[in-house]
Amino acid sequence: MEPIIRIYDFEGASMSEVQTQIPVTVLTGYLGSGKTTLLNRILSENHGKRYAVIVNEFGEIGIDNDLIVESDEEIYEMNNGCVCCTVRGDLIRVVEGLMRRPGRFDAIVVETTGLADPVPVAQTFFMDDDVRSKTKLDAVVALVDAKHLPLRLKDSREAEDQIAFADVVVLNKTDLVNDEELRNVEAAIRAINPAAKIHRTTRAGVALDEVLDRGAFDLSRALENDPHFLEAHDHDHDDHHDDDHDHDHDHHHHDHGVSPIHDVTVQSVSLRGGEMDSKKFFPWIEKITQAEGPNILRLKGIIAFKDDPDRYVIQGVHMIIEGDHQRAWKDGESHDSRLVFIGRELDAEKLKRTFEACQAA
Repeated sequence: MEPIIRIYDFEGASMSEVQTQIPVTVLTGYLGSGKTTLLNRILSENHGKRYAVIVNEFGEIGIDNDLIVESDEEIYEMNNGCVCCTVRGDLIRVVEGLMRRPGRFDAIVVETTGLADPVPVAQTFFMDDDVRSKTKLDAVVALVDAKHLPLRLKDSREAEDQIAFADVVVLNKTDLVNDEELRNVEAAIRAINPAAKIHRTTRAGVALDEVLDRGAFDLSRALENDPHFLEAHDHDHDDHHDDDHDHDHDHHHHDHGVSPIHDVTVQSVSLRGGEMDSKKFFPWIEKITQAEGPNILRLKGIIAFKDDPDRYVIQGVHMIIEGDHQRAWKDGESHDSRLVFIGRELDAEKLKRTFEACQAA
């Protein structure tokens, strides 16, 4: 049986006629993490918006879709395999089909299968010009099962990749673990992705405005909303724990142990410097991404160029990078450059050394 994608149209308030790019949220998370629960809330809560939800089914029996609340739907068949394998053709076709129905949607949510790598899904919204002109990747949201994450990190590379690539992590099922276990699980998430915002929840009970229309993948917007976006976030818990930990590490490496399935760990490398020489920096970042692209899950940063009055923001997925000026530096604002790499088999010392060599004289 071929997998299918289903489109659920939540009938809420009318969409603004002036909106030109539809925001897209990629919802990921390992099997049993609570994606369906969160999806049902998006489809049923009275939030006053219209969402098209693209759900990927994989397997001979589509159980997950029977668990999703009833709504008007259209079915798009996939050619073969899961959404991440055929995303270039099928997801583009689905999104383009939605875009031919102007005025119907405020946003799109793409739910990946529990075993999917979210990176190819996100890349679609960079690589196809037509899709890129009509949609904008808003955030990658990963749900995590607090009880079973330690085991998943030992036997599943996908579970780690989902966390590494996320802008927002919903740490779900926190009622199933004690305080020490919860702290350990959160530390594991931090070690994989120190920049993601974490929300502790039960039954995926995170406020929808914390996961939808966040602008977290829009680095310029994210930095305007949170100047410390590229730094490890303080914990933001729905259960009102007041744990304020300052994470400021140059290099994070999480060792889950070696197994036949999972033997290369995700790491993050945070680089800091002063003003950069643009003639050195751009050839350097291009060389790094071309050479190490397959190992780079995400990169994002703020760059201060010498004699440039504006901040420059840059982000990338594997070998795809984009950047633009964000805004003018404010009076008294330190002209620092910050760049974060998240990936596998990254040479932290080499990245640091070559990054520093790009600094202006």
